[in-house]
Amino acid sequence: MSTVAVTRLIEAHAIDVWRLLTDLPGRAGRNLAGPVELLTPGVFGPGTVWREPRSQPDGSILVEEFCVVEAVPPRLLVLISSGAGVDYRITWTMRAARRRRKGCTSVTVTQEAVPTAPYGRVVALLLGGLAARAVEHALRRDLADLAVAAERPAGAVEAA
Repeated sequence: MSTVAVTRLIEAHAIDVWRLLTDLPGRAGRNLAGPVELLTPGVFGPGTVWREPRSQPDGSILVEEFCVVEAVPPRLLVLISSGAGVDYRITWTMRAARRRRKGCTSVTVTQEAVPTAPYGRVVALLLGGLAARAVEHALRRDLADLAVAAERPAGAVEAA
């Protein structure tokens, strides 16, 4: 199993960060290659499943499917996603952080990868460091996109 964790301070209240993180239709404007496809009806929470297309560093598009396994607003969101020979667990934690300004949240996103097939273990051994750096880069990008959206002044419109 490999684990990568990244933390960033976001100048916004945890509830505002949570709203952005769980606004699936709104995610399309943040680092995705297209709209999110919601696969389950109802209120966001455990059991919610969706697919989202993501741009990869090489320019290709990868469609990932996520399922919520735990949601404790506005502090904890745990997702699972299956890949080729590997299962992923992505945990988002939000906690109030002390800063000069009120409304700062420390956001940590952790991705754990568990090989589920022999070739998943081989790939993990051969590409472990490289894969970890790629995951870290992706997580930092996700946090940066979330921060930009959360820290945008109220009423500001995103350029198309």
